[in-house]
Amino acid sequence: MAEKKIKKEMTFETAMSRLEQIVNSLEGGKVTLDESLELYEEGIALVRLCSEKLDKAEQKIKLVRFNEDGSAIEEDFNA
Repeated sequence: MAEKKIKKEMTFETAMSRLEQIVNSLEGGKVTLDESLELYEEGIALVRLCSEKLDKAEQKIKLVRFNEDGSAIEEDFNA
């Protein structure tokens, strides 16, 4: 059973939409065991992709605070 290749250039929104389709298919109970396993493997790959994209986005986020004098200070976001 070959794992479906997940394209790194897939957008977060596209990956999440596909994950929703996979969940609906699995919950629907109308797929065979083999199809379920393939969908599960694809879902895991999509979760990993989404997690990577979220990590990268988090690294880019900056916090802006203001000093008493009103000047802005930019800091890295630490979740």
